[in-house]
Amino acid sequence: MKEIIATEDAPKAIGPYSQAVAAGGLLFISGQIPLDPATMQIVGGTAAEQSEQVFKNIGAILKAAGLDYNDVVKTTVLLKSIHDFAPVNEVYARYFSGDYPARAAYEVGNLPKGALVEIEAIATMVRS
Repeated sequence: MKEIIATEDAPKAIGPYSQAVAAGGLLFISGQIPLDPATMQIVGGTAAEQSEQVFKNIGAILKAAGLDYNDVVKTTVLLKSIHDFAPVNEVYARYFSGDYPARAAYEVGNLPKGALVEIEAIATMVRS
């Protein structure tokens, strides 16, 4: 069984998908780009600035599910340019501490709405 997780504090889906889906004790957060949820406009001119907004959006979705960044077990980072890996990584490191989630990072041809970064996440909903 699955449960759709949605919040007004993160951008609405810009296509036929959900912000997040809970299933099997996991929360699958759709790729987040740096959209301001109020205006649905891109925030930030650099990949580092944009990743700050991406993490705010991910955080809002985690909160809506009763979770936080400590519950994230896997992320996928999509970058318009792999040259932005280091500045995005600096921002990334501020949101996770200690036991880091598994991660993959890729350079891609394009991202929705001209974004420089998109991040998806998987979190555990099972507390030990």
